[in-house]
Amino acid sequence: MGEVIVSMKNIVKNFPGVKALDNVNFELRSGEVMALLGENGAGKSTLMKILSGVYVKDGGTMTIFGKEYDALNPKQAQEAGVAIIHQELNMCRHLSVTENMFLGRERVNGVVLKNSEMEAEAAEILGELKIDLDPRQIVGDLPVSKQQMVEIAKALSIHAKILIMDEPTSSLTAKEIEELFRIIRKLKADGCGIVYISHRLEELQAIVDRVTIMRDGQYITDGDFADMTMDQIIANMVGREIKEQFPRVSCPKGKKVFEVKNLNAGKLVRDINFSLYEGEIVGFAGLMGAGRTETTRAIFGVDEKTEGQIFLDGKEVKISCPMDAIRAGIVLAPEDRKKDGLCTKLSIRQNLALPNLDLLCNGLGVINSGKEEKLCEEAVKNLMIKTPNVEINAANLSGGNQQKVVVGKWLARNSRVVIFDEPTRGIDVGAKVEIYNLMNKLKKEGIAVMFVSSEMPEVLGIADRVIVMCDGRITGEVMAQDTTQNEVLKYATEFEKKQQAG
Repeated sequence: MGEVIVSMKNIVKNFPGVKALDNVNFELRSGEVMALLGENGAGKSTLMKILSGVYVKDGGTMTIFGKEYDALNPKQAQEAGVAIIHQELNMCRHLSVTENMFLGRERVNGVVLKNSEMEAEAAEILGELKIDLDPRQIVGDLPVSKQQMVEIAKALSIHAKILIMDEPTSSLTAKEIEELFRIIRKLKADGCGIVYISHRLEELQAIVDRVTIMRDGQYITDGDFADMTMDQIIANMVGREIKEQFPRVSCPKGKKVFEVKNLNAGKLVRDINFSLYEGEIVGFAGLMGAGRTETTRAIFGVDEKTEGQIFLDGKEVKISCPMDAIRAGIVLAPEDRKKDGLCTKLSIRQNLALPNLDLLCNGLGVINSGKEEKLCEEAVKNLMIKTPNVEINAANLSGGNQQKVVVGKWLARNSRVVIFDEPTRGIDVGAKVEIYNLMNKLKKEGIAVMFVSSEMPEVLGIADRVIVMCDGRITGEVMAQDTTQNEVLKYATEFEKKQQAG
């Protein structure tokens, strides 16, 4: 590790009614990977937005490569050598790889674009990173992992020496993560300083040199990753010791609540059969593209079924749209909470009330404000949603609190079956435990709980029973406490093995 290339001291940032950063210190050196850790709402993204010119600090000093900056705009930050890759990628999906890489700084000859020159340089940078992509390919046609590689290539094309990566692996497979880590190691060897923000703490040992921890808008500590235990890191992040990362409760297995028979929908839901019982949590495991999310969508009526029956408490229910499922007592917290689970431009109150208007309105269609108030109060209290009030827009909440709002609106309906699709994606370790406790609470109340997760330790740590999918089919079913990750992986790769054998 080399010289200090970023020094931020006593940084302050205020938003209306909220002190987002309170005298925060941060340092980055050349040739290192610095993990910036903290719970949702700790101030990590705000600090990095100041460094990348999105926000202007209200106090403190900031030095980049020895030069002090009072304020930066994004263009000035770029010129100073700073690039940021956001969790939600900012790509122009209709443009090519080259056009995205040179957007806003196109090479021109008078008024004519130098397309060949830009494509050649794009190809050279992609080649240096060993990224197998055609510079003329349209970005919208690429998987998320490749789009992320384009963002990294773009950062190199502007000669960035400070690269900020916000949750870069949240949508990647294990193989794609390893490819990303290879590129990170190369950049590090070339002297680039990398700020790595992630809630997947198990990844840190593969690439991280040092750690900076924040909590509630304040700097807590920093140090070499090798000198810290995972328990110490978690305790510093959440301000308390988390005794169990995966809290499990034991309940007697009750009657059958929910059953799916011969469900078929599209190419990735083929002849699905399973049951859910009172007093258990059932996890759905598998690799990306196994058909788990597609199964939840078919059950909930988002995607059309071509065949199959769904039974609730022994009686068949006909579901042709989500409203049919909701009325029957079957609800879904979707994988993409911002796109499918929330109206981010509406308040917490409106998000909680919207799917429950049939319960909140009188015969004339007028909302009973008392009922609405009670619904909101109970959701905020029971789920511990961190917010000054329920009039705050959902977009302004942290990822973990957004997930709680998604769940809160369904719990008001006394639902019988709650389906979670990737419920902890992009949320911190403390919020994860709160989601697990919520699932355990539903389990104890006799509600059937089904959840999809790509994190194997999570599936084995929280589920009682694990159903494994591969290529749109159920390929295995095991009891979580009697199995191993290797056994689950064996079922999850069954189709791939058949292909290799063929």
